[in-house]
Amino acid sequence: MQDYNTIVGVIQMRHNDCSFSVIQKRYHIGSGTAQLILKRFDASGLTLDELRAMEPHTVEDLFYPPENLQRRDLPLPDFQYYYDRIHSPKSKVNISYCWIEYKQEHPDGYEQSQFYELYNRFVEENYGKSDIKMAVERVPGEKLYIDWVGDQPELLVDLDTGEIKKVHIFVTTLGVSSLIYAEIFPDEKLPRFIDGTVHALQFYGATPKYLIPDNLKTAVTKHTKDELILQSAYSDLEDFYDVIVLPPPPRKPKGKPTVENHVRYLETHLVEKLKEKKYTSFEELNAETKKIVAVLNSRKFQNKSYSRYDAFEKYDKPSMKPLPGGTFAVCDYKAVTKVPDNYHIEYDDHYYSVVYTHCGKPAILKATASEIRICDQYNRLICKHRRSYAKFPLYVTEDEHMRPEHLYYKEVNAKDGAYYRRWASVFGPNMSEYIDRLLKAQKHEEQAYNSCAGILHSVKELPHGIVEEAARQCVQMNSCKYKTFKQVLSRIQAGTVSRDDNLPEHDNIRGKGFYK
Repeated sequence: MQDYNTIVGVIQMRHNDCSFSVIQKRYHIGSGTAQLILKRFDASGLTLDELRAMEPHTVEDLFYPPENLQRRDLPLPDFQYYYDRIHSPKSKVNISYCWIEYKQEHPDGYEQSQFYELYNRFVEENYGKSDIKMAVERVPGEKLYIDWVGDQPELLVDLDTGEIKKVHIFVTTLGVSSLIYAEIFPDEKLPRFIDGTVHALQFYGATPKYLIPDNLKTAVTKHTKDELILQSAYSDLEDFYDVIVLPPPPRKPKGKPTVENHVRYLETHLVEKLKEKKYTSFEELNAETKKIVAVLNSRKFQNKSYSRYDAFEKYDKPSMKPLPGGTFAVCDYKAVTKVPDNYHIEYDDHYYSVVYTHCGKPAILKATASEIRICDQYNRLICKHRRSYAKFPLYVTEDEHMRPEHLYYKEVNAKDGAYYRRWASVFGPNMSEYIDRLLKAQKHEEQAYNSCAGILHSVKELPHGIVEEAARQCVQMNSCKYKTFKQVLSRIQAGTVSRDDNLPEHDNIRGKGFYK
């Protein structure tokens, strides 16, 4: 079963005329899975926009109905038989042919991608890995390779302790020219990875079609094994720069041989040069790195009449897209497995609210210097907050995020005596007098707020005359209590208040019709 992001991503990339091989690399799926998603999309009769408007779990159930997820355990195919056939002398049988033959005999058997994976695992376990290498045809300006140099030299001197600290070298190389960008960071955490990528694209002054970053573990050192964070970061980069991120398989450096070769090159020509002296700041270290890399990029290739800069200007840059307007907001990412029951997510000793209906669900918090963004597990924006640096309050809460009953209590607790006196004055002088006495009857005024709120909320839809009369009688009886008011009001509304029918007619006498 594939998740919502993979389903929608496959369909979107196919609509953008991306090849199946690119789609498979982007989402680490087999061709059978990609085709199955597209087939079920066509069968659904929905548009991509309609699909995006649906809830993620609904989309997942539509493409992978729960009743289809359970299947009986299948015995492994006889991979030794297929291996012998493929490697027999003069045989032209390949793994694709073997799978087709297998499916004809076992229609309910493993699909193509599963068959391939199990076969390759069998070959590796029984015959070892193959060292055969494939020639790679580079396309101008198509791919930007990203990696960290394995060597972590001790170059930075701590002026306070005299300790010499290790540094981490971020490096990229591009397309046909192999133009190098390098930058020094204190660690390899996700924010540094994003910073380095943004700075590299600014250095090239254009964007490629694909970003080929280092394996997942390196890219998410700060959030180990946190796929949620990684997909969110990649998605943000893709959206802003209109690129496709194609991470190679974890722990398989041969998926990016171009940058691996240049990493080894820089370990000699950059790192050894930097080791000739010590540095007291990253600014100083990066200034020196910039000078060394500029020399390397200007140096002529062996047996060639041109340099990396020359090849970049001639081949790569004309094939690349211009940078988008504005600046990519580099942020810190925090994954939340479950939104707490109080619907607030902690960041930097403050707690930011999210809509209470997201309690118990995964979320992603993205923090910039001025803003907090909270997204769901599919990287869709839920809400935004202005980032707080004040010591108090610790909880940053939007009213629309609260449960209705919580909002009510918040409103009640936020009021004071002056507020309830102003509200009572709307009904008339008797109600003002009643509320004032109710507040003063307590040892502490705050102890009467709930009673005031309860009374004023209960009469806000009633005619003012009825409310005024109930308040007048309570004041006259010198019993300004919540219970007394409710009893008097109930008698008035029931029409049981005793009146003298022989009262003379006068303009100042209201009469019984006043209370209807």
